[in-house]
Amino acid sequence: MESEAPLPKWASRPCIMGIDEAGRGPVLGIISPSSPSLLFAISNSIELFGVVLRRYLAGPMVYGCLYCAQSYQKTLSTLNFADSKTLKEEKREELFENLKTNESIGWAVDVIDPRELSAKMLKKNKINLNEISHDSAMGLVSRVLGMGVLLTEVYVDTVGDAEKYQCKLSERFPSIKFVVAKKADSLYPVVSGASIVAKVTRDRAVRNWVFSETAENMHCSFGSGYPGDPETKAWLAHHKHSIFGFPTLVRFSWGTCTPYFKECAEVLWEADENNEDNSNNSNGKRQLKLSSLGFTSKRKMEESEVKSESSGNGRCKFFQSRKLEQLTQF
Repeated sequence: MESEAPLPKWASRPCIMGIDEAGRGPVLGIISPSSPSLLFAISNSIELFGVVLRRYLAGPMVYGCLYCAQSYQKTLSTLNFADSKTLKEEKREELFENLKTNESIGWAVDVIDPRELSAKMLKKNKINLNEISHDSAMGLVSRVLGMGVLLTEVYVDTVGDAEKYQCKLSERFPSIKFVVAKKADSLYPVVSGASIVAKVTRDRAVRNWVFSETAENMHCSFGSGYPGDPETKAWLAHHKHSIFGFPTLVRFSWGTCTPYFKECAEVLWEADENNEDNSNNSNGKRQLKLSSLGFTSKRKMEESEVKSESSGNGRCKFFQSRKLEQLTQF
């Protein structure tokens, strides 16, 4: 989703942009019904909140950016933007409403589904949270460039090693000067503005959360969504299911989830695809425990694979007796 409004005249002049995030740490995440991975909105055009981001819970992974002409930089420093964590909610809301109506500023958000986070962090070739964060930031840069905005400088609050991150961004976008720094949201007003965009997006969506699950006694008193929050821990314990785990808003890849599955039912599932190295059991199939889906160590998962493959019992007897095979072509 993006603005259909014409590109402002100032966007064709050299512009700066700031990028920051809200909620890298929470175990509870966000679901965006409009897209499984990306939700993008430009200011001065779209009323986003309360509609598109209806399904939002505490602790989302949200990246925000704010951009303006270089010539507007001095004025930007007078708008009282600051690190969103240092501002009260009422002040953040006020500042966000002000920047939305400011025709000299553009902004965008990227909201990442918790299911996507878990899938990437639990897949065989894992993608860690830093890489996901980098991809989100670069995606925002690409989208704004694609709109025709002449970005010449981008300021980013670092994720991981600042120097390596800056090199990565410069290699991807060689025509742009990047400044990557710790606490950039308190050093550069353009990043402070991005911090407010990301944080307010998160807060507004949390207030409008609607569960997609239909189980009884579900509630939204989940606290901050961070692993150390007692209210979050109590919410996880209350919403744990012995078969299905947690609602889809939970990031299963977080280690916080592990203790809650000790008393869950043990479930075996069949993998129809052969191993990449073609080392299969007698039926060419294998079985793994559901507990291997991020809730046990890699070593235990590998031991489970070896044991099931060597036993010759990898394939469910129901499929063996009926000689049923997976078809990829008809």
